[in-house]
Amino acid sequence: MLDSLVTSKTRVKLLLKFFSHSNSGYLRSLAKEFDESTNSVRVELNRLTDAGLLLAEDEGKTKVYRANHSHPFFSEIKGMVSKFLGLDELMEKIVKRMGNVEKAIIVGDYAQGLDSGTIDLVLVGRDLDLEYLDFIVNKTFEKINRQVRVQVLPELTDEIHGLLVYGK
Repeated sequence: MLDSLVTSKTRVKLLLKFFSHSNSGYLRSLAKEFDESTNSVRVELNRLTDAGLLLAEDEGKTKVYRANHSHPFFSEIKGMVSKFLGLDELMEKIVKRMGNVEKAIIVGDYAQGLDSGTIDLVLVGRDLDLEYLDFIVNKTFEKINRQVRVQVLPELTDEIHGLLVYGK
């Protein structure tokens, strides 16, 4: 969906990076991460900055980019990115039918804004319906063509860091 609306693959990667999580980055690191030329990344960073979607701040000699949370379309773009990744539907189904889900946290590559093709999810809760979870994971793969790996924990540990997508 997102890649059919936005024709530049580099721009899609930047939107995923900055709007799936509160990431920041600078030109050379983004070019290396995306395996793109610095020029193509620079062009797209300039376009997104000119549109007000990204903010550019100087940190020493380096210009660091991050999403503009005060942009009027920030929530909508974040929602589109979430739908593109299939996270919204996955979370809605899990929370409705799994039982007592306290928190859901995206960890791994997606938590860092990288579209690796595998979504790592940590569910925190007790007495969860693991049979239904297997069903949803398989259905999600069929629908969004992304592998989902889920780890279920009875309580949150300090070692778990990522993007909180459900709970407080």
